[in-house]
Amino acid sequence: MNFLTHLTQQQKEGLLPFLLEFVSEERKAHFDSIIPQRTRHLTVVLEDIYQSQNASAVLRTCESLGVQDIHIIEDKHEYTLNPKVTIGCAKWLHLHKYTKPEATTKSCLTELKQKGYQIVATTPHKNDVSIAELDVSRPIALMLGTEKHGLTDTALEMADAYVKIPMFGFSESFNISVSAAICIQQIMDKLRNSKIEWQLSSNERLELELEWCYNTIKRPDLLVENFLASGN
Repeated sequence: MNFLTHLTQQQKEGLLPFLLEFVSEERKAHFDSIIPQRTRHLTVVLEDIYQSQNASAVLRTCESLGVQDIHIIEDKHEYTLNPKVTIGCAKWLHLHKYTKPEATTKSCLTELKQKGYQIVATTPHKNDVSIAELDVSRPIALMLGTEKHGLTDTALEMADAYVKIPMFGFSESFNISVSAAICIQQIMDKLRNSKIEWQLSSNERLELELEWCYNTIKRPDLLVENFLASGN
């Protein structure tokens, strides 16, 4: 968030207990229990999702299962949310948007690859594996496309791995929100039962809790200003 940009590490460490004084005990307890379950080892990439019901359901799934970052590619369609579905979950997440002409699928995936993510496309492919067999040792960028058209050729070409969800009925596919829920649940279960360091670093936890405090209290900008003016 902008208010963190120009703060030193010492200021951040001092600001957190100051802001927590204005947060309820119940909310602080939630912070303490939820932050250790957050991860950036898994991130989700949504390519051109235009149905607000599905877009919102995916966000709610990510928040509920501990995925902190969602990368949203707006190529032909604007990504819109349904507040009745999200129930405010977006304010606890980091949404990274890539909108033409400045950004595209290629720029999003290139950026994630540079950060060490393997791009995992959710689509049947000749080289695919079941979601239960996916190697989770490397950071994963799980990519989902539209129900009607699926992922673009660019996304498929840049993918490092392909996963499918086994199906045993007449239906040929799940809708995107169900696919996201199944895949994220499977991956997070494997991570939590592994020795992989999938949790946030101590500094990431500090910054995230600061952001959550900022999103919780009234007039946070004034409180931060007063904190800094006091010489901290």
